[in-house]
Amino acid sequence: MEGWFAGRLPDAWGAATITVDRDEITVLVAVESPAVEGSAADVAAAEAGRITRWREETRDERVQIAREAEHRYGRKVAWGATAGGSRQLFAHLSVPVMTRLRQPERQVLDTLVDSGVARSRAEALAWCVKLVGDNADAWLADLRQAMEAVQKVRQQGPSL
Repeated sequence: MEGWFAGRLPDAWGAATITVDRDEITVLVAVESPAVEGSAADVAAAEAGRITRWREETRDERVQIAREAEHRYGRKVAWGATAGGSRQLFAHLSVPVMTRLRQPERQVLDTLVDSGVARSRAEALAWCVKLVGDNADAWLADLRQAMEAVQKVRQQGPSL
């Protein structure tokens, strides 16, 4: 899949990072960071402006590429861009996930809702998942790498 995007994306866009899950393909393009000096707020505003400009200038081409990829891979395509330290995702999926929680886990979610950290149990659960992801990046990277190794071993095994 990454090879297809590498061949399909315009060279002028530079390298893109492709992230795939079972529902969505996210294409994150690094756009040139503007040469701005000043406060952190000034730099962030300039980077946001550069990302917005790139988004508007590439809209038609991104839509066409997304249609082709969605047809080819059967997943929705989301776009985003980075410039310097700024990162912005454009339209992307928010997929409902069902889970069963026992009372202690529900109490954690309810505490987050009652304290105003989250507006609902669903938002509280999303907050918890993001927090774990942010704090467990190295462990999750090791786990993903191990899963890739298992997949390679499976592919080398006999077919039934």
